[in-house]
Amino acid sequence: MSENLTPNNIENDDLKLNNQDDDYKNLITRLNEIKITIALLEKIIYK
Repeated sequence: MSENLTPNNIENDDLKLNNQDDDYKNLITRLNEIKITIALLEKIIYK
């Protein structure tokens, strides 16, 4: 019976890793957008 559960667990783990990878990529993208926004605001403030 545990043999039947193993492939499902592996697929679930892969799905979790893919979701974590996507979350990480989205976080990096969002942080880069924030960094650009801060740089633009600094230029405006210090003109």
